[in-house]
Amino acid sequence: MIRSLFFLLVLLAFTGQARAQSGAAFGFEYRPAGAVVQGTDTLRNAWMGGLNTPQFSTIDLNNDGQQDLFAFDHESSRCYTFLSVAASNATNGRRWQYAPQYENLFPSDLRNWVLLRDYDCDGRADLFTFTSGGDIRVFRNVLSGNRPSFQLTTNQIRFTGSFTGSANLTIGGYNLPAIQDVNGDGKLDIMTYDFISASFIEQYINNSPGTCGSALAFTLTTDNWGGIQSCGNCASYTFNGQTCFTASRPLHTGGHGLLLVDLDGDGDQDLLDGRDNCPELVRLLNQGTTTAPVITQAGISASFPSAAAPVRVPVFPVGYSFDANFDGRPDLVVAPNMVNNSADQVSLSHQIQLFTNSAASGAPTYSLSAGGFLQNDMIDVSEGAAPTFGDIDGDGLADMLVGNFADRVGTAYRATLAYYRNVGTRARPVFKLLSSDYLSLSSQNLLGLKPVLVDLNRDGALDLAYGAQDRGTNLLHYILNTAPAGQPVAFNAANMGYFKPQGATGTGILPYASGDMPCFTDVDNDGYVDLLIGTNETREPGKSLRYFRNRARGPLDSAFVLVNNDFGRIRDASGAAPLNLSPSVADFDGDGRPDLLTVDASGLLRFFLDYRAQGSQFSERTDVLYNPATGQYEETRLGLDFYSHCALAAADVNGDGAPELFVGTQAGGVISYGTRNRTVTATKAEAARALALNIYPNPASARATVETAAPTRISVLDLAGRVVRAGGTLQRRHELDLGGLAAGVYLVRAAGADGAAAVARLAVE
Repeated sequence: MIRSLFFLLVLLAFTGQARAQSGAAFGFEYRPAGAVVQGTDTLRNAWMGGLNTPQFSTIDLNNDGQQDLFAFDHESSRCYTFLSVAASNATNGRRWQYAPQYENLFPSDLRNWVLLRDYDCDGRADLFTFTSGGDIRVFRNVLSGNRPSFQLTTNQIRFTGSFTGSANLTIGGYNLPAIQDVNGDGKLDIMTYDFISASFIEQYINNSPGTCGSALAFTLTTDNWGGIQSCGNCASYTFNGQTCFTASRPLHTGGHGLLLVDLDGDGDQDLLDGRDNCPELVRLLNQGTTTAPVITQAGISASFPSAAAPVRVPVFPVGYSFDANFDGRPDLVVAPNMVNNSADQVSLSHQIQLFTNSAASGAPTYSLSAGGFLQNDMIDVSEGAAPTFGDIDGDGLADMLVGNFADRVGTAYRATLAYYRNVGTRARPVFKLLSSDYLSLSSQNLLGLKPVLVDLNRDGALDLAYGAQDRGTNLLHYILNTAPAGQPVAFNAANMGYFKPQGATGTGILPYASGDMPCFTDVDNDGYVDLLIGTNETREPGKSLRYFRNRARGPLDSAFVLVNNDFGRIRDASGAAPLNLSPSVADFDGDGRPDLLTVDASGLLRFFLDYRAQGSQFSERTDVLYNPATGQYEETRLGLDFYSHCALAAADVNGDGAPELFVGTQAGGVISYGTRNRTVTATKAEAARALALNIYPNPASARATVETAAPTRISVLDLAGRVVRAGGTLQRRHELDLGGLAAGVYLVRAAGADGAAAVARLAVE
């Protein structure tokens, strides 16, 4: 099965801790880890990390004359970029291709809302966004090296009105304005609900001199557009303080999102109004003129665009008008816009709706597209994705499990575990979704499920551990695998156990804060997996990363005891403990020694080289993500919000000897990264050759002999860098007992007393 791998010597990388300036250093780059299949569809943007609350705008990212796509996720404050690319097998000859190399071109501190609009008439989309206090900040798009760059124009748009002087144009933090040409003079105007009560629609007309409007001078022409006032319930309005009508359900609604579209083809702009806590996108038809808008009860519809197929998004739908299907006509895309899902607890899976426009001109004719928009082409488990990898079906290939924070299962909001079986080959993985509720874990009514496949009881077979919140308390659960090594796993959720506290409060009990992220790895190199926990725990003394050692005796549920409650002394830029920290350990750079990676609510990946050899305070590197557009390593931006949780996993899924890095995101998707420049320096290569590491037989089934030219200690690692066998004393000849190891490829590392090390592959049948 794996004879092509015989006697391949692994030359592993050695990288210094110096900051990376160019692409010659070690790091990571975005790289799809393999095909992903759901039903009969192969997902075209499978590994881009999911979408929950995107705000869409178009922009030419690569200066090729095509309008590309930008999305800003309200919930996580993450930017996404997609290129419009030619595709012979796509509808209308083009498709959206995820292109993360453009994401870091946008300002790093964007919050709440972002819309791209060309205000200076140079043909390049500029950037309008929220700033502190609810004002509007504007960045001008200046072409730099055929790519956008954004220069701050103003932190405050001002306006005049029926008062002396001027004031800040303030819309608050939860309203999404319409920034479009209202009156047809070619200048961008602004319409928004008032920021105090979110009841009245205000219209600000651009009165900048000339034909462009680049001075961004505005006049408030009305603070009660159409004489209409929003009432407190969904799809509920009143005229001039009269009785409210069309009330849907009694919910307080705070924010609104507006889109201007000429829906009836009469030459003036009508409004589409979405609001918080409501599923409808309400049509407000202007039956007057641009200068004298008239809204009547007959012109208001909560069944837009049709009674047969109306917009229905669980919470706060907002509409975006652009050519989504490449037929030259502006379509309507509708997405949720709430700030988070903590109160609403709705499904955020496949909630982005596409209404294609079939009208060549005049009033648009919208039809609901069954496939939705973009979400149908990516891994999407609603929110809070957490991946892990291991051979579940016993075929020697790494399969994938993805936990989530929660999704709607029937009428309940609860965590689930998705199972993607690897039906490809060792070099070309193909992950096929077999179950969205593996082991029926949704029946346990958990939240925040963080799975880890790991051999807990040293029988050579993978067990399942997972952190999850159970009735208000977060526990670390486990289900032992009762099948022999190398066979399909046998998990029985009814036999679930959990790791018990070791000691009284204040003496190092296992953290039990919501969102705790476990990582099982052999920290002290004794052959037993220990436990690192990323946590926000405050009831126990300690910081974000805590180390619990496996004492290798007694019951499994009491195996882990506290060693360090501030492991590595990891801090954010302000000196505080990072929120929502997730750790992962593997030999990423290839020097034969495990490295530590963390991610937290800042969206920043931190790389700790050879963490075992570091002191009490770990030294980090953050510019670890290679950008092919700039040829430089950059810091990651995976979300920037205290609500945002990411989860890390490492696994070699394509059999190349290097672990891929996987990031589960708050948006319910998974991002995959490959390693770069995993090479060996001449000094390390010479030392490895001098050891003359030899393994025979290879492949082996029960036992193998390891010989070196000088005395060494031996350890056996799986391809994710986890130690599965650890040798004892220094000697030249070792006999390895392979009993209990699943069939596959392993790394045998021989380390001398002087630190010289060599690594070779061992195929176990």
